[in-house]
Amino acid sequence: MARQNSNPANTQFDRPSLNAALAAWETCLKKNNLPASSLWIFSENLCIEDSDALPGKFRVGFQTKFTPPDDAALPIAYDHFAATNARIVFYRLGTANGQSVSILLCDPWFEEKSARDGFERRDDWGISFRPGRAGDIEEVTKLARWVRRVKRNHTLHDFDFAMSLATIDEIIIHGRTLLPYERFAERMVNRLRRMIGNAE
Repeated sequence: MARQNSNPANTQFDRPSLNAALAAWETCLKKNNLPASSLWIFSENLCIEDSDALPGKFRVGFQTKFTPPDDAALPIAYDHFAATNARIVFYRLGTANGQSVSILLCDPWFEEKSARDGFERRDDWGISFRPGRAGDIEEVTKLARWVRRVKRNHTLHDFDFAMSLATIDEIIIHGRTLLPYERFAERMVNRLRRMIGNAE
């Protein structure tokens, strides 16, 4: 499988290896008295729901039951993000089962985020760490809740920049992310295959 170089010549940052970045993340969590062990989730694992208690607000949970991440997902996401010129963020959502539920984000949107916003910056790496506050995050286990989750038009914009498991699958299969017309063509081919299989 082709993988993108995590420190290409055209990046403006001196990206560390994933192991070095994870070690710094663990140090950040320990310093903030948070669980140092992380459970890594991706876009499909987020479960954003309307808050019953606060109209117009949202609550964030997660699930790994219905779309479990592959062990290779984090290294692939990091390599892909590290090959860009955008800031990478190690972001903690909360604690579940004694672990820090964490998600990897990447976008220039985070470039102006500072300690005032809860972000600890490593500008030489082009990486920020957002440990968040102590507190638990709910693990959603009911399929209906996950299916009805809020996918768009919420105010939690940080999560718009998470890696999806679908994109990771593209990289595993094709060695790169697909262009929109390629995704459309692939969906049509898969649909035709299902139709032909059902006809047989």
